[in-house]
Amino acid sequence: MILHLPFGERTGRLRITLLSLAGRSGIRKKCVSSRKQTLSKMESNPYVKQYPDLMAGKKILYVHGFGSSARSGTVKRIQDTFPQATVTAHDLPIHPQEAMDLLRRVCQEEQPHLIIGTSMGGMYTEMLYGYDRICVNPAFQMADTMHEHGMMGKQVFQNPRADGIQEFIVTKALVKEYREMTEQCFAQADSEEEQRRVWGLFGDEDPTVHTFDLFRQHYRQAAHFHGEHRMTDKSFMNGIVPVIRWIDDRQEGRERPIVYIHWNAMRDSYGKALSSLQKAFKFLIEYYQVYIVAPAPTNDHGFLTEVQLWTEDILSTPAHDHIVFTNQPHLLYGDYMVSASAMEGFMGTAVPLGSEEMKTWEEAIIYFERLGGQ
Repeated sequence: MILHLPFGERTGRLRITLLSLAGRSGIRKKCVSSRKQTLSKMESNPYVKQYPDLMAGKKILYVHGFGSSARSGTVKRIQDTFPQATVTAHDLPIHPQEAMDLLRRVCQEEQPHLIIGTSMGGMYTEMLYGYDRICVNPAFQMADTMHEHGMMGKQVFQNPRADGIQEFIVTKALVKEYREMTEQCFAQADSEEEQRRVWGLFGDEDPTVHTFDLFRQHYRQAAHFHGEHRMTDKSFMNGIVPVIRWIDDRQEGRERPIVYIHWNAMRDSYGKALSSLQKAFKFLIEYYQVYIVAPAPTNDHGFLTEVQLWTEDILSTPAHDHIVFTNQPHLLYGDYMVSASAMEGFMGTAVPLGSEEMKTWEEAIIYFERLGGQ
């Protein structure tokens, strides 16, 4: 049996799934106004990391946060990253029920393939059932957040809006409206389809919103990324894009070759990441399904938690739910196994890191580059 343990589950609430060897083959199965800003498909931008093959020909709806607008810089960031997708965003009304009515109407009209919402927009996004969606630092406790972070009284919109309005007033009545709206969240979280279609992504240094545990009470796909409340280019590329890749792969029925990286090929004797490990991992996830393989010592329960915490810290979101604990790694079904020790019996290709043929991760990168994703 293979023990597959998601590192997002911390000590004291570990969720363990046992997978039989036969089951492993399943890995490879195949605003006040409703005006919107739409960024059309763009030509390749040499100054921005782009993924023209991801979300190609699809619609992405972005739902902005509190006090923002459709002209948020996040809209351009998404469009620049996925130049063959069409990204739309709408100025949301300040009153939450009006905002939800608008978003539901937009979804019916546009039928987006993916919805991405941040902060307040993440809260709204959770309730747009029936669509693939990502809630980034979702503000499920908006009323409390408004009180705790000085959002009462006169406020200024952070970005220009189509109606030209620059200021708005937050009253106690408006706060009550948000409290009533957030009480409607998670209404369909019991649905297996919704469990599959929604992700919650949470910055591990977010000083404003702390709803990871609340989201995990309702949905299983909850992960951390390295970042704060506001998305930056770095946190978007490292924390959000990998999840978008998984969603696009599922929508397309796209299969990627499997690469396993053994625990002994990741750390030095001091517990630090081997040189270029992170660089190699970022490269590999663009072309392969990548899993971390670690031993599962029966007499050292704390080791499993150690592996999860280290992996989450070093590799972050792309390694979420991609750790396989097993004492029989040669039984795994896959295409490549990167290991610092002999892997006799593995039916795929053994990649001997640290050997004369491949001493470092830099050499491993060259090896996989030559394979061209095969």
